[in-house]
Amino acid sequence: MFKLPRLFFMAVLAVTAVACTEKQAPWREMPVRGNAVYYWRTSLQLDSTERGFMADHHVSRIYCRYFDVVLGGADVPMPNATITFGDSLQLPDSTEIVPTVFITENCLRGNEVDSLPRRIVSRILQMNATNGLGDVSEIQIDCDWTERSRETFYALLSDMRQICQQHDIRLSATIRLHQLQMPAPPVDYGVLMLYNTGAPERFEERNPILDLRDVKPYVKYLADYELPLAAAYPVFQWRRVVHGVTIDHEADLQTILDVKKAVEARRPDLTQLILTYHLSTQNINRYTADDYETIYHD
Repeated sequence: MFKLPRLFFMAVLAVTAVACTEKQAPWREMPVRGNAVYYWRTSLQLDSTERGFMADHHVSRIYCRYFDVVLGGADVPMPNATITFGDSLQLPDSTEIVPTVFITENCLRGNEVDSLPRRIVSRILQMNATNGLGDVSEIQIDCDWTERSRETFYALLSDMRQICQQHDIRLSATIRLHQLQMPAPPVDYGVLMLYNTGAPERFEERNPILDLRDVKPYVKYLADYELPLAAAYPVFQWRRVVHGVTIDHEADLQTILDVKKAVEARRPDLTQLILTYHLSTQNINRYTADDYETIYHD
């Protein structure tokens, strides 16, 4: 009987061992990369400081809130707080505007939810055409869904993704930390929201905008989360009055960098597309140019 050499078996065992130790990442390749910002105001009109910021930091994408979807009369989801567009955006030709829509969770329990994906996509396409903004290459959906509403929301996303694919449009979604515990939504990629991570009522103990202690319990879910992920970091200030006292919350640079290091250690792809929330002259002036370079690149 013919016998295979002993070295052959040793080679097979070695290859098998390497294959077993090198675990394949469960997520797909990130479809877009670069520096980006959220824009969450009711009129898209950039001043010279904002345009300069985008140029200086090579910001190539604006995730712009187009409108909210809220529960209207007869419990039918309706658009609300639609953005208006200024006469002269003066954006570089390479800048991409990503229409972003916030859907309140109670809409998912309303009537006529099945028609919502088609209505959202049609409205976005019409807004771009009316305002001369060119083709839409991506739509992002923002929703604080829970385990209770997940099935309905994922069905909505699945239908919307099919509609988007007919127009050669990507579909992305925001991902809050608590949503990492659930299966990934049916979209092309997610943006991990690394802000508003804490409970406002515990402000004396922790910063409700961002605190590493609030992020750490969810870091363990990142390595096995089956969706390409970008990361969004807070550069805004939250001012509120508690028992007659004005309190300002904002994330300091070191906290942002500590969180950035913690999440990137588990998900290296979180360095590929980084967003800051949100673009405004006031927020730009809250940090130095070097601070922003550190957030975007270090």
